[in-house]
Amino acid sequence: MSQVLVVKHPMVQDRLTALRRVATDSGAFREHMAAVAAMLFYEAARDLPVVQETIETPLQLTQAPVLKSGLVLVSVLRAGLGFLDGILPSMPKARVGYLGLARNPKTLEAESYYANLPKIVPEDQVFVLDPMLATGHTVIHALKQVEAAGARNIQLVTLLASPEGVANVQKAFPHIRIVTASIDSALNEKGYIVPGLGDAGDRLYGTLGH
Repeated sequence: MSQVLVVKHPMVQDRLTALRRVATDSGAFREHMAAVAAMLFYEAARDLPVVQETIETPLQLTQAPVLKSGLVLVSVLRAGLGFLDGILPSMPKARVGYLGLARNPKTLEAESYYANLPKIVPEDQVFVLDPMLATGHTVIHALKQVEAAGARNIQLVTLLASPEGVANVQKAFPHIRIVTASIDSALNEKGYIVPGLGDAGDRLYGTLGH
């Protein structure tokens, strides 16, 4: 589990509890999702490489750190948009990609319906955003697409994960770090994380899962 970071910070866990509550409406759910996404991304980005650059302050020239590589955020639709809303304000220069993946309700396999990625070079730091890591099929599909586009430095930022999902992603991509707020107990017969929080996309946007 060395490639998995579970963020136990009290502020993260408090927001996660609010997201789990069935009484939390869509507006509050979006607010909590954006807030927890920003905190998870902060932890995921803790070790980003920097270089020293000469800058001028109001008083003198000095050496100061700046990010060494470009940043790419890849949102897995729909729920990834809730994460994107929380992360972009702190990284406004990041390039953004979108992957539309739907889970077949019978096979639980991921099916692609949309892909729009920016140009990615091997030096870029790429963060794949998908709040729910359930079976892992959707995430694995997304990671394959991102790697095929040229990404080499990839992290997965997710809100909730199942043990099965973590194991499946680690088997397929042992070099990719997973950053999450919780690894829940299991998956149910429909492939939902339990205790979980339901369908993140439906709860974000008030839809009924059609």
